[in-house]
Amino acid sequence: MWKTAIDAHIRTAETMRLDKELENQLQQAASAICAAIRRGGKILLFGNGGSAADAQHIAAEFVGRFYLERPAINAVALTTNTSILTAIANDYDFSSVFSRQISSFATEQDIVIGISTSGSAKSVLAGLQEAKRIGACTILLTGENGKEGMADYVIPVPSQDTPRIQEMHILIGHYWAEYVEKALYNDKL
Repeated sequence: MWKTAIDAHIRTAETMRLDKELENQLQQAASAICAAIRRGGKILLFGNGGSAADAQHIAAEFVGRFYLERPAINAVALTTNTSILTAIANDYDFSSVFSRQISSFATEQDIVIGISTSGSAKSVLAGLQEAKRIGACTILLTGENGKEGMADYVIPVPSQDTPRIQEMHILIGHYWAEYVEKALYNDKL
């Protein structure tokens, strides 16, 4: 079972490595993240379940550091305030837990990253829709069934297997953290 999981991970990563269109999308999204940071915007991330944990992990890479000692980058996972999450879910419904926060926290200078392995999580799609309404740049990290047009950048991991998709989402988050550090801080530190 262990080797089977590793083999599946490697196959998914190799498929991504060879996909030039996906590579282009990843680089364009990384450039958009840099642009948001340059203009003083923040990175807002969210998802459900494992994707909520991934949002927190990726935010931590930006706020703390990845490789370089550099200024903290304003990144917030919208999955961490249980009072806000439960109040919105109770007073409205769960599909509003991210869109309500986006309407409160996001500006057109920000970049908003929704994470959904299926690409169909109502709360994630509603959050991205609200971010687009505000004028923020949007990214959807998803699996191969993700919906085109749901964000400015849709990054589909070529798999339908949730664990493999989530593993690649963290790889992508790490790639973005390294890209941002090198693009914005490598020659300044």
